[in-house]
Amino acid sequence: MKKFLIVLTLCTFSGGFIAQAGQSDDVWTMAKSSQYGTKAGGMLGRGLVNFGTCFVDILVQTVEKTQNGPAFIGTMSGLGSGLGCTALRATSGATDVLTFWVPNFNGFPVAKSYANCLEGTSFDSQETSIASQLPAVDYSAQQADLERATQEARDAIAAERAKALADIQAEKDRLAAEKLAAEKKAAEAEKMKYIK
Repeated sequence: MKKFLIVLTLCTFSGGFIAQAGQSDDVWTMAKSSQYGTKAGGMLGRGLVNFGTCFVDILVQTVEKTQNGPAFIGTMSGLGSGLGCTALRATSGATDVLTFWVPNFNGFPVAKSYANCLEGTSFDSQETSIASQLPAVDYSAQQADLERATQEARDAIAAERAKALADIQAEKDRLAAEKLAAEKKAAEAEKMKYIK
């Protein structure tokens, strides 16, 4: 009976915060508010929704990735990302429920979407802001430099090959000349044998 009264008190308390904040905003928007009453009600509502529905991430992501990819790989990747998002959503929900009363703290929200729990969150915006801070890279200049270096390397290899072929031909000519001289000398020696 005590537990029932505690739950009833919490529901009444959260209902009061939500009613005070107005019905026009959803709990995600309310939880970001700078007004204490709106923020507290929004965080409590968001926390209860996230904690109560965290298992939906597994189902939605497993089904979507199975449909979009190869059956086994899609199922396994959907199950893995669903488990990760379930843990994030449950942790975010528990944090919201336990700390909704803390002033100037708006929690660590996850996305409303069960297809991607990080979509549109502060994590996603941080990645976007980091990407926007990176300097722009001129890939066409880099490609031209790479092509020029490749051509220079090809020219150097061709020059080395031509030099090596010339050296081989010179050595063949020298050996042929030595052989010819040796044969001529042997023929002269043979002639001299008959003359004596």
